[in-house]
Amino acid sequence: MKAVRPLLSMMSLHGGARTRALKSTQGQLRARKRTPERRPPASPAAKSARFLTTLDRSLHTGSRADFVYESLRNAIWEGRFARGERIREEDIAKSLGVSRTPVREALQRLQQRGLLVVRPGRGFAVAQLSNKQIFDLYAMREILEGSAARFAAQHATEGEIAILYQLQKQLSNEGHDLVALVTLNRRFHQHIYEAAHNQYLLEMLEVLNDSMALLQNLTVLMPSRHGQSDIEHLRIVRAIEKGDQDGAEKAARHHIQQARKCRLEYFAAHETQL
Repeated sequence: MKAVRPLLSMMSLHGGARTRALKSTQGQLRARKRTPERRPPASPAAKSARFLTTLDRSLHTGSRADFVYESLRNAIWEGRFARGERIREEDIAKSLGVSRTPVREALQRLQQRGLLVVRPGRGFAVAQLSNKQIFDLYAMREILEGSAARFAAQHATEGEIAILYQLQKQLSNEGHDLVALVTLNRRFHQHIYEAAHNQYLLEMLEVLNDSMALLQNLTVLMPSRHGQSDIEHLRIVRAIEKGDQDGAEKAARHHIQQARKCRLEYFAAHETQL
């Protein structure tokens, strides 16, 4: 309305006065268009806030929460977090280069899966399994892994079997790099799950293996267990290749039974409370 009011007042002028007033008003309007509105320079904090707002819109919080979740689960599995160790939200956010919101979501999810517990006044900490929980966990793993091998013997493709042989060979040739051994061993078993082509079984094994992360892969460092495990893996793959469903399930169950035995021996030797 500010630009309209001068134009209305000019309607009462005559002749040259009206022309001069019109030119003056037009000049003022052009000057307003050419002169940008002056604003105080943005502070570094304000610039950073605008950048983070843009970043939040371009990256979905859920995907970052998944990234944090998987990173923490792997760290627990690989033994980088000890049982009972406190997990600080701010430390994780700084380490992974994310905000605290996806970290909070990931920690809550890890708690729901049983990998973390909340201690009064201390926040989140890595869970510790009781003796019964460990036995129950291995009992379920034996059943599910045996079923996965059985289904894989029935449904695995030639390409999937070739990958299993490749992973088994890589595991056999790997030295004593804990991270490499843990990663390869998980990939080997995961590929059997996928070769089973049973979505429901796959989802159950995913939940189970989250809990297995609490046990960490200590047995892979035992020289005797490493060699024996290679033999057991090869038996499983050969049974799957032959389509021997009974043989594949039996070999997989035996593999888990031996892993449980070695783990119990490890804890007994180190006088560690299960």
